[in-house]
Amino acid sequence: VQLQASGGGLVQAGGSLRLSCTASGRTFSNYRVGWFRQAPGKEREFVSAIVWGGGSTRYADSVKGRFTISKDTALNTVYLQMNTLKPEDTAVHYCAITQTIWSHLHDSSRYTHWGQGTQVTVSS
Repeated sequence: VQLQASGGGLVQAGGSLRLSCTASGRTFSNYRVGWFRQAPGKEREFVSAIVWGGGSTRYADSVKGRFTISKDTALNTVYLQMNTLKPEDTAVHYCAITQTIWSHLHDSSRYTHWGQGTQVTVSS
């Protein structure tokens, strides 16, 4: 399975972007789809995840109330709507899939397939 992340760009602080993650080769059925990000010089960190089947969602504390993860079953696509963006959100954002349990969704080592990443830059 190949994942494709898109939708990144340059935006001013307070602005919004919507990232998309699509899969080729199979559907997201039976998977959990996560978003991670990595800023220069920093470790990759968990942003959000969604359980494809039930739709349950999880967020990092740093993005709660600002980001929303959602899915479109017909398009086999997961979205990350990012509002009220801050300069500290600047990073390469990656989508990935896993079949791990709920309590491990924040753990990048549990994800088996990754997209190529899309750059999000927020200017102050």
